[in-house]
Amino acid sequence: RFLPASVASVPLNDTIPSPLDFFGTIAGAEGVTHRSSEIYAYMRAVAAASPRVIVENIGTTEGGREIIQVIFSDAANLVDLDQVKENLARLADPRSLSEEEMEDLALTAKPVYYLQAGLHSPEMGSPEMVMELVYRMATSDDPTIDRIRNNVVTVLNPVAEPDGRDRQVDWYYRYTRGRESYTDGFPRSPPYWGEYTYHDNNRDGLQITQALTQAIYDIHTGWHPTAALDLHESVPLLYVSTGTGPYNRTIDPITISEWQTMSNWDVQALTRQGAPGVWTWGFYNGWWPGYALWISNNHNSVGRFYETFGNAGADTYVRDLRGSSYAGDSITSRQWYRPWPPTAKVRWSFRNNTNYMQAGVIAALDYAALNGQQMLRNFWQKGRNSIDRGINETPHAFHIPPLDEQRDPRRAAYLVNQLMRHDIEVHMSSDSMAGYMVLLNQPYRDFAYNLLSKQEFPANSKHRPYDDVAWTLGLLYGVEVHEVDDASVFEWPGMTRITAPVQYRRTASEEQAGSERANWLLRYSGEAELAPALYALKDRDRRVRISAAETAFEVADETWDAGTVILENLRGRDAAWITETYGLSVVGGDAGEVSRHELDLPRIAVYHTWRETQAEGWVRYWFEQLGIPYTSIHKDDIRNGRLNRRFDVILVPHAFGDASGFVHGQDSRFSPMPYTATSEFPSHGSPSSTDDMTGGPGFEGMIEFQNFLNGGGTIITLGNSARLVAETGLTRTLSSYSASELAHPGSVVRVMARQPDHPIMYGYPETTHIFRGNLPLWRTALRDRGTIVLQYGTKPLADEVEPTGDMLGIPADDDANEEAPDDDMAGEEGDDDDDAMEDDDSSEDEPYVLSGDVRGSDAIIGHGAIFDLPAGANNAGRIIVFSFNPMHRYLNHHDAPMVFNALLNWND
Repeated sequence: RFLPASVASVPLNDTIPSPLDFFGTIAGAEGVTHRSSEIYAYMRAVAAASPRVIVENIGTTEGGREIIQVIFSDAANLVDLDQVKENLARLADPRSLSEEEMEDLALTAKPVYYLQAGLHSPEMGSPEMVMELVYRMATSDDPTIDRIRNNVVTVLNPVAEPDGRDRQVDWYYRYTRGRESYTDGFPRSPPYWGEYTYHDNNRDGLQITQALTQAIYDIHTGWHPTAALDLHESVPLLYVSTGTGPYNRTIDPITISEWQTMSNWDVQALTRQGAPGVWTWGFYNGWWPGYALWISNNHNSVGRFYETFGNAGADTYVRDLRGSSYAGDSITSRQWYRPWPPTAKVRWSFRNNTNYMQAGVIAALDYAALNGQQMLRNFWQKGRNSIDRGINETPHAFHIPPLDEQRDPRRAAYLVNQLMRHDIEVHMSSDSMAGYMVLLNQPYRDFAYNLLSKQEFPANSKHRPYDDVAWTLGLLYGVEVHEVDDASVFEWPGMTRITAPVQYRRTASEEQAGSERANWLLRYSGEAELAPALYALKDRDRRVRISAAETAFEVADETWDAGTVILENLRGRDAAWITETYGLSVVGGDAGEVSRHELDLPRIAVYHTWRETQAEGWVRYWFEQLGIPYTSIHKDDIRNGRLNRRFDVILVPHAFGDASGFVHGQDSRFSPMPYTATSEFPSHGSPSSTDDMTGGPGFEGMIEFQNFLNGGGTIITLGNSARLVAETGLTRTLSSYSASELAHPGSVVRVMARQPDHPIMYGYPETTHIFRGNLPLWRTALRDRGTIVLQYGTKPLADEVEPTGDMLGIPADDDANEEAPDDDMAGEEGDDDDDAMEDDDSSEDEPYVLSGDVRGSDAIIGHGAIFDLPAGANNAGRIIVFSFNPMHRYLNHHDAPMVFNALLNWND
């Protein structure tokens, strides 16, 4: 029933091993799946036996596993791959290739198609399928396969996430193989995939933090693929991407047309072969540019993906599709974009998945084989269009002022380096505008504009966002960036293109050269380097006393803000070391009698549940990148108690779920569920382990959290994890607030400090911004509003606005009464006063949304963004609640130091 003709048979070959020869089973066999090393061994066996296949190492994962690329084409094409790469590199930059030269080159150059399998670990089919695909491409004499080999060079990443692949295979054999029902509630995925990222490994395209993303980028910069196809599994039976829109505004119209053309080609090809349930359009939107496949779209290629139906393993199940709806239509309904829907129930196997996905890939590659010249022309034209837009449209450039003029110089250097990592050209400017200039007359102008300008998700969109809707890097990093509308900017003197990474370094002063101990002042502007610098300093010299000024003060007619770090009894050479190593401004000076508190550097625990580790990995990544010491803990550590003996602060990263989920964790009816490394399942037990994942901390664990607070400890929660403290009664101050009219996808929004000198706000202005997605809102009674440190927007809540007019029970002012107008006029004037106050607070100069889109923003403005809540017996402890996630995907560098402030000032 699910066997398209293009994969209905597999050729026999006497010299090249098939998956059946190598493993003893065909690809997609019932109950059989393979680890990354086994897949790699097979690919190398085929490459050793066939001149049509090459295998190369392209990286190493955080877990020490290999990442490879498999290149297949006709042997003649593989003889000189350097020429293939050179041709595409020339087409990628139209400034060095005229249209006439492009036309000549398009006749001889070969398009390169990049295929990516196994990015999301529970989507287990594609790494199995590509083994049969490579064998077919090496051995088949079918005319379609021969056409593909002759006309296309295909680059395959067979296991994009090897660490997660091996953990998932071990999970399948350890737990889910042979389970009778797909919907029995048993978790189908291990708690960890990569060392740091879970599903977000496909949201790292802007940050490029993970080894797998770096490998993907290396493929793209090395090959300049003409098109890319990411092989995923989720919706039935095979979805071919175009997305519903709104599409990202910076994507060239040619690419949007190619999405439609290629997807309809694939749908038609499989439908013609008798495969039901193949469709397009109604899933995903096409707005967020940080997916792995968007590395292609962002660089003038065509990025596409499949979603094949999968069972998170190699077992066959009857799947009930009733109730599955996408873009408002049932998956079983016939639509223009789904001409042949599946039935209400489908009996679906691992091999069915293999058939559909492989038939789709063959169709996609055949499109490139038949239309390669046009794809190459389009590739060149999109680069040409991008250059022309930079020349003819404003802005013509972006200016990044010099590093030492930025609030956080190292974040500014990071921004410049990130742009260059994305192959965006950056110039150093030494004349008209000192600093860095991103001139937009370049092939990746559209991508540069996308990253540096503000996003405006269409307010009238019929379909809500699929992911975040804002990513303006200047705002996310806290870096000043300006648009340049002067068309003569391309001719400005003093421009030098930079290619080496930018580093911000401060030079130690002469006063720091000595070794005598003295008092010093460290000017703090919210730099992330402060926390690691202080931890390292304490390890270097225990005699130093570190304090934070609680108010502004003056030294030698110079003002120092609250949050200034006072370093007493510090050697000059250590002041120089801080200056040069961490780029922080340290000068000699005595703060006098200014009010201060000592910074007792806390022993930090980062808590994770066994139900979700998505955001917890990002927090660990933040800490490890900066060098902030921490201990990873989970429910077993909580149950063991005596937490105050080991930790001062427990940081609870964002995790989804309600109070019941936080307390009781994985369903205990599946107990025991060990996540430990064994000889049979060696990939488990990392980066955390337990003898039983079920049960959560339980009620006894909640008692230990309470004891921790009673003993003076601090709990910090990020995002949805506020539910752990608010819904369990660890704090009674917060209550949930549901605003049905509020839709708040990931956007950059304005916030205001209610307590500007609160330690969490050290280094920040009174009005600033943060990144916030769709998360719970929390409110307090009027009497408890003093616990709000930071609020959304700049207007107060309605119950905080003093009413106007007389107050019953208070004698009226006789003079005022003599001059008061009649009742009707008084009412009108009162209304006018209220309106005036409202107008002042909602000034057009201070909009709530700075980048992105928020619907119903009136429902959130005035509510707390950060709460500082006394907790525990006699208020001995503290709960700090961030109702947004300030450590989101290693993107919002501007926000994260608020967390570090909370840590450094944990008992103040």
